[in-house]
Amino acid sequence: MRLTPYEKSVKREIDQWRQGDASLITQAMSWAMKPFDWVVERVAPPELVDQADEAVQQFLAMLSEASAWTIDADEVLRKAARRGLEVERVEDLREEPLEELDPIARSYFTENTILAAIEGGGTGLGGAVLIAADIPLLFTINFRLIQQIGASFGFPMQGPAFRPLVLSIFNVAVSGERDAKNNALREVSVAGAAFANELDYRGRVTGTFRDQNRHLPREIAKNLVGRKLAQMIPIAGAAVGAGINYWFTSETAEAAYMLFRALYLEYRERL
Repeated sequence: MRLTPYEKSVKREIDQWRQGDASLITQAMSWAMKPFDWVVERVAPPELVDQADEAVQQFLAMLSEASAWTIDADEVLRKAARRGLEVERVEDLREEPLEELDPIARSYFTENTILAAIEGGGTGLGGAVLIAADIPLLFTINFRLIQQIGASFGFPMQGPAFRPLVLSIFNVAVSGERDAKNNALREVSVAGAAFANELDYRGRVTGTFRDQNRHLPREIAKNLVGRKLAQMIPIAGAAVGAGINYWFTSETAEAAYMLFRALYLEYRERL
């Protein structure tokens, strides 16, 4: 199907995003965290590092369980109705104009970044004690955010089959690297072909959950855990916790937004 002028402009925007370096907020966060990284490297006990890493691993492993994949489709449909879109199912949204879907997806940004910041500030007050609890809460907020944005473009993430796409989004969020973006867009291409041909999406890699996702969770954990450990610094913990959670959720929102727009375009072009 031929793309509209708006869709072509979005495709160029996605390409610029793919080729670009880490976002300004990520660069600023890296610069601001350098003093904290130095402190953490010297005072964080190994068992705390292992505990925080395990918390990340456990949440990402949870993505293999069907019970974890829930989303409030009615909320997305209500937002679509307020924009005059007459659809009965979330899947119907992928047939609607992209310029009507973008605002629906972006409406989820602020509520989730604020929620994550408040949660991070609260757990940051507890220092090392609450870090292991903070990480699953942060990922739960961001996992819901990914599902909300996906549904906004007509692609509800409702099953463990979508875990490769979710992991790709998380990897882009924590690293901001071009390789991560390129890998995620390749995953999007596979998903787009599956949807356009009415096939089941199963990801680019076959095999068990452990085989599919041995590498990405370790990369996600490596990029996030060091920053989360900075919450154990006395007094600064609450501010650091709020800032890190705001950064991570902002990056997740932007990565999901770009990648699901790419999925929408991939689907439309293949029809």
